Amino acid sequence: MNGTGTQDTHSVIVVGAGPTGLLLAGDLATAGVPVTVLDKRPREISNLSRAFVLHARTLEELDARDLADRLESVGRPLENLQLFGRLDLDLGGLHSRFRHVLVIPQYEVEKALLERAERAGVTFRYGTEVTRLTQDADGVTVTVASSEKDTGKGSGKDSGKDSGAPGPATERLRAAYVVGADGLHSTVRKSVGLPFPGHAVIRSVVLADVRLAEEPEALLTVNATGKAFAFLAPFGDGYHRVIGWNRDRVVSDHAPLDLDEVKEITRLALGRDFGMHDPRWMSRFHSDERQAPAYRVGRVLLAGDAAHVHSPAGGQGMNTGLQDAANLGWKLAQVVHGRADDALLDSYQAERHPVGRAVLRSSGGIVRLAMAHRPWSRGLRAAVAGVVDSVAPVRRRATGQVTGVGYRYPAPRGAHRFTGMRVPDVALADGGRLYASLRGGRFVLITPGAPETAAHPYDEGRKDRLAVEHWASDRRTAVLVRPDGYVAWASDSADPAGVEAALERHVG
Repeated sequence: MNGTGTQDTHSVIVVGAGPTGLLLAGDLATAGVPVTVLDKRPREISNLSRAFVLHARTLEELDARDLADRLESVGRPLENLQLFGRLDLDLGGLHSRFRHVLVIPQYEVEKALLERAERAGVTFRYGTEVTRLTQDADGVTVTVASSEKDTGKGSGKDSGKDSGAPGPATERLRAAYVVGADGLHSTVRKSVGLPFPGHAVIRSVVLADVRLAEEPEALLTVNATGKAFAFLAPFGDGYHRVIGWNRDRVVSDHAPLDLDEVKEITRLALGRDFGMHDPRWMSRFHSDERQAPAYRVGRVLLAGDAAHVHSPAGGQGMNTGLQDAANLGWKLAQVVHGRADDALLDSYQAERHPVGRAVLRSSGGIVRLAMAHRPWSRGLRAAVAGVVDSVAPVRRRATGQVTGVGYRYPAPRGAHRFTGMRVPDVALADGGRLYASLRGGRFVLITPGAPETAAHPYDEGRKDRLAVEHWASDRRTAVLVRPDGYVAWASDSADPAGVEAALERHVG
């Protein structure tokens, strides 16, 4: 519809077709929720991505969506994550199927997520910019300016919108819920009046995609001298991404950038420039540390960079956004389908806001230590590296934070000690594994002993959203695992009445 009329209600509108928005939209559509993705960009995936790593927790979430093996075949695993030249985090001891960082450009992740979302039936509208939104007790009205045709439900077909009129066409769309995954300058966040407090932690960072005459010895090459730092990562197509900074060359983001400057920064930080040549793209940016005070305002929610941004140190940005989406998607589906009260969405804020705050602290700490140049601050960096390297509990905590496997969510008073914990990819009695059973956005009930479903058909009426499994081991605890791989409920006895009550409360 052109003009200012309001179109039919969409159950959920996701604003932003980056990794966070794509994973969320795919989860919602897989759960049977009608979802429309709006993005002001044309329909293309840029290879000029900033993110280059997937951490273990994100790979687990992608495994639950049958995407991890595909991405593992494209990316390159790295079992040691090096920070500021001295500290190596050995990932070989992670209690995960993925005991490594996967080095892979963001655009490869986006391609996989986009294909999944299209198969699930997500409606995409590119060239469609959100200009305003308002909400009431029954839903959200989104005003958009569209310059391109709809793509339809994953097929790329024209959905019938008239694009022949000159200039953008203004429309009002109606949704039960809207999720802003539209980045640092989020229109959704601004429309609901949320501030984005914080500051720029580092300015005039340079980015360049270059060919190298000399191949680096390491898969990821990174070092900091106090005067400069640089990072090199391969795209896999013959180009490498360079991220660098020079303390003596802090200029506007719009200042001209040439290859000689990129080479100089790299030599300062890494000792040589690896024969850089043939740049296909160069730019400057500044890195902010910001977090919205709330991830939910009524029927509007925020995820990814719209909710929090931080330094690229540790490679946690895209990973944190994808984990936001994994947390939110199943909750929105439960609420839209009427299986849970709207209050369930408050747990998204309660669970993910503290994680976002922790990522700001850890990534900010890493970049500040990397930038250390005074003798006392460089001494502090050496001391921190020594403690993390030599004190096992500190090393486990640091590794758990960077990889995401160390976070757990708050549990209600009196809940079982497992409630809120991340569940690793445990073996199941039928020879399967947990994260394969989670596929399709299901809850998984794991019970001890022989199958009980004949006497207690827990999955009756729930087969579309619940899998009943049994421990491969002799564990006696009954555990209900949420679709995002965290414990919703647990009990040291598999009392059928208690299990059924838990299923009614959490699964519906």
